[in-house]
Amino acid sequence: MQIEFYKYQGTGNDFVMIDNRSNFFPKENTKLIEHLCNRRFGIGGDGLILLENDVDTDFRMIYFNSDGNQSSMCGNGGRCLVAFAKKRNVINNSCTFIATDGLHHATIAENGLVSLQMIDVTDIKITPDYVFLNTGSPHHVEIVNDLKNYNIKENGAKIRYGALYGAAGSNVNFVNQIDANTFSIRTYERGVEDETLSCGTGATAVAIAMNVIGKTNSTSIHINVEGGKLEVSFDKKDGQFTNVFLKGPAEFVFKGEIDV
Repeated sequence: MQIEFYKYQGTGNDFVMIDNRSNFFPKENTKLIEHLCNRRFGIGGDGLILLENDVDTDFRMIYFNSDGNQSSMCGNGGRCLVAFAKKRNVINNSCTFIATDGLHHATIAENGLVSLQMIDVTDIKITPDYVFLNTGSPHHVEIVNDLKNYNIKENGAKIRYGALYGAAGSNVNFVNQIDANTFSIRTYERGVEDETLSCGTGATAVAIAMNVIGKTNSTSIHINVEGGKLEVSFDKKDGQFTNVFLKGPAEFVFKGEIDV
């Protein structure tokens, strides 16, 4: 079988994109998906995303981690899929789409930045050592010293596989504050089982977590990730976070075909 694919990246979080509106792709084939995401033997990517038809919205997002398993929401992946949908003439500069965590709205600015509405966040666990919340995917948020030299893979894996989150595990974000409304983060992603250059749901989780514990009073927060810069904005009322938007670049890298 020959598969046409497109490669996209959002602040270094990279994805294999496939137009599956004809439903040809074997979604149950985890080995195939893992192979396509493999950086040495396949195309290479943090995940694989299918663009599919949907009755009530502009399109449907189906997301797989690089281990081949279907996963929860991916913020950067969602932004890249919006850019891909525009390239495929499915949408113009605004859209709605359905993903595993529900309905999303998105817009594309003239400069190419994609703004994606994330889910509302109401249930946040606050402890002296960390914050846990779900922004479409589960995220552990922890402030550390010397973020630059911190062993993300080793320490992230300990938390991800530890007793705290059970078999399902959690994504893990380590944070350093830069100024009143800017934070740098590094993220260990489950399903990739390593550090990624960026994580959209992670950036969203960090922004909300830093606001809720009083590290910032801003409702528009800049997040520095290893692959670039993202912006998270939201409305806050009575401990609930609504109108949550993740904003950043989503760039086409290359197109190709692969025989599998």
